Amino acid sequence: MDSKAGNLALMNRIKSLLGEIDTGDYSKPLSVLEGASIGQHVRHIIDFYQCLLRDIPNGVVDYGLRDRNPLMETEPQAAEFQLEQLAAGLIWLDESSPLQVRGDFSPTDLPKDKPLLRSSLGRELMYAHDHAVHHLALIRIGMKEAAPWVRMDPAMGYAPATIAHKKAGA
Repeated sequence: MDSKAGNLALMNRIKSLLGEIDTGDYSKPLSVLEGASIGQHVRHIIDFYQCLLRDIPNGVVDYGLRDRNPLMETEPQAAEFQLEQLAAGLIWLDESSPLQVRGDFSPTDLPKDKPLLRSSLGRELMYAHDHAVHHLALIRIGMKEAAPWVRMDPAMGYAPATIAHKKAGA
């Protein structure tokens, strides 16, 4: 599976979850997430994909310049729609395209002080996927508090290597 297919599969898992959770549980601050909500973590995942797709035309991706749309945090249907839009944008991408990424290592760095790092679209799709998996692990934990009755995809929040390792019985 290439990075586009992996990201599309992950987005489908998220959309499936969004179809199961009601608005109140989605936007409720959770103590197990230090006051964050499921919706805030979904919004954060969406932000990274939006940055990547937005910045491809100029060849420099800056994940620090996120939209942080509060609607994505409070309305699961809006987040689901946004994921559909992002998935449609991923289909046409060339994973071998070169990119640069603005390093974001200090909260005090001005944009002009952030180093430019060489990358590729495929590498950044891998990063977006891994970043999303990390936040889905937190969402999995939050769901136990917010909506424990919702059945989640057993792969939700686990890296592909971890899933393969578990299947191998190691």
